Amino acid sequence: MKVFKHPLSSLTQVLSKSLWTGVAAAVLMAGLSGCGSTPEDEFSGTSVDQLYADAREEASEGNYENAIKRYEKVEARATGTLMAQQAQLELAYAYYKTGERAQALAKIERFVRLHPTSPALDYAYYLQGLINFNDDLGLFGWLSKQDLSERDQQASRDAYESFRQLVERFPTSRYAPDARLRMNHIVNSLAAGEVHVARFYYRRGAYLAAANRAQTAVTEYRNSPAIEEALFIMARSYDRLDLPQLRDDAMRVLQTSFPQSAYLTQGDATIEKKWWKLW
Repeated sequence: MKVFKHPLSSLTQVLSKSLWTGVAAAVLMAGLSGCGSTPEDEFSGTSVDQLYADAREEASEGNYENAIKRYEKVEARATGTLMAQQAQLELAYAYYKTGERAQALAKIERFVRLHPTSPALDYAYYLQGLINFNDDLGLFGWLSKQDLSERDQQASRDAYESFRQLVERFPTSRYAPDARLRMNHIVNSLAAGEVHVARFYYRRGAYLAAANRAQTAVTEYRNSPAIEEALFIMARSYDRLDLPQLRDDAMRVLQTSFPQSAYLTQGDATIEKKWWKLW
């Protein structure tokens, strides 16, 4: 028996075939169009060596955005070479100079992870420390007389750790002397940060919290100038808490360590609120 296909069934097959043919053609055209719209590499005709030289020149003139474009191309084209390693470090520095701190740190962290035996590892740690060691307070900091100790200290701790690794692993590095100086500054800043918080608590009447933060400064940063005020805050806080023995101990250490201290003669006036403070 001859079987006849339903006319609608045949039409559906034809339309379906036509539709898929059209879709295929559209996909092909889109692909060709996409290829045609791909942005041309402006450095396609420039050698890696020339790109690197141009990048260094741009950076030396302060044109870090232009330098970044070229260093990125060098890093991609020279993968696995010393030039690529150098480009990574110089990229990190260029990002640092343009204020792209996260990008700069990402480049450094990748470099340290991939090249643990690199002869430039000391510089990598030094640059990592510099990126986190940012003492630019900006306009508001200048107006309020704010200093580094009054801000979030995590970046300072991160910088200290990078400088510490540099000094301990590469004690004769050309970057070690400056790293040691910065480490000393960071320690003083961290100590001052603890005292800043202790002072805040004291002014608010939170004497136990003030004593504890001052105690942290005295215990962890013995050689910092900030412990002079820390000892005084401890003594005054213990006095307010009616703990005479602890008060007298703190005052005795203050008198012994800082016999000429203004805190011994001016008392609470030295930690009273200043006009530019916000609390």
